[in-house]
Amino acid sequence: MPSTKRRDTPPPRTGGGEAETLRGFLDYLRTSIAAKVDGAPEPQVRTAAVPSGTNLLGLLNHLTFVERSMFLGDEVADWQATFRAAPEDGVADVVARYREAVRRANEVLDGCADLAAPVPRPRRGRPAPSVRWALAHMIEETGRHAGHADVLRELIDGATGR
Repeated sequence: MPSTKRRDTPPPRTGGGEAETLRGFLDYLRTSIAAKVDGAPEPQVRTAAVPSGTNLLGLLNHLTFVERSMFLGDEVADWQATFRAAPEDGVADVVARYREAVRRANEVLDGCADLAAPVPRPRRGRPAPSVRWALAHMIEETGRHAGHADVLRELIDGATGR
């Protein structure tokens, strides 16, 4: 397996504000995981490399659903199913959908001046978390799966780095 080393991108330098810091780190992780999936070869990108069945394309597909649920109010009936991309979806399709979900989520966040206020998402019967909690959760969720993606991508083709 050839090794493809990419230069690591350091964590973002953000301003002193809490919102700017949280959003800076979330965007850093979002960019990192999308880059891990973008350009990954078929069929390895959707092949499970670990007993749990986790695969690189499925991780990004899942994060697309998480972004849409958290910031856009989309309902998800089966979270386990989000870890699998449809067979007809190529890498470029899944990456584009993720980037679109992130773009739309950022539009919502752009209108959130108060981190203690609830995320302004339309979801009946369930209170929205605070913007602060949602950002912290998305940093944790995206960071966790970005770490998984690092290992899976290296197993696929030796690519490393952020």
